[in-house]
Amino acid sequence: MNRGTAALLRAAAARFTSETPLLDAELLLAHALGIDRLQLLTAEVVPDAAQRAAFEALAARRAAHEPVAYICGRRGFWTLDLAVTPAVLIPRPDSETLIEAAIHACAVPPARILDLGTGSGALLLAALSVWPNATGLGVDASEAALAVARANATHNGLEARARFIISDWGFGLRERFDLILCNPPYVETGAVLPPEVAAFEPASALFAGRDGLDAYARIIPDLPRLLAPDGVAVLELGAGQATAVIAMAPGLSAALRHDLGGHARALVLRPLGKGANSG
Repeated sequence: MNRGTAALLRAAAARFTSETPLLDAELLLAHALGIDRLQLLTAEVVPDAAQRAAFEALAARRAAHEPVAYICGRRGFWTLDLAVTPAVLIPRPDSETLIEAAIHACAVPPARILDLGTGSGALLLAALSVWPNATGLGVDASEAALAVARANATHNGLEARARFIISDWGFGLRERFDLILCNPPYVETGAVLPPEVAAFEPASALFAGRDGLDAYARIIPDLPRLLAPDGVAVLELGAGQATAVIAMAPGLSAALRHDLGGHARALVLRPLGKGANSG
């Protein structure tokens, strides 16, 4: 990278308040140039005037706290490249713990997978990429979110095995599933969130009542009806919620899987009497 480009990046990064300002600047400049970040870092790229102007416009949006994923319109998750818009929650690396937990929990490859509150389709499509013989259903209450999920299925070559419908969680579903995935809203209503989250990401995908447990209270009682006899459900947990959420599932066995930060991130539920693993 030449000195001029490096200086351009440093100047932009100085305007950002994120935990990764230089990375943000690199991703935005790469986006403005139509290349990937590795190319930016390894090639002698000199932005022309139009490219610099485009980058400055992107940097101004980031300085106003707009997430990089929304600015660029894309986010990596698992092995997938996903489109993201303000209609969907931005997939987080911590949510990949659910896929790891599902791999660990499913002794037999699941044939039918359900993703409750699919959003961008990240969890369902990641699971379908792991199990190439499976089919999946993603449900969401937002038609705008489902449009993003359908586009992501097509972009990743999974549209033949994934279908998406509008639904209020599992209401009205008559099928049973070998694997159910869910990253529900679990933030306490009124909680103070970073401006990148509070001002841009959909509130319906974040907040779940005074204690953050409202979505679990609706989802978990329906799991016995939706799970196949040997089925597994994997739900994402917020910090400190494991005990309260497990208490909502007296008819299911429960195990926890921790993320890289050591937090209980995934709750694995299955019909009583079936095997359980934790890690």
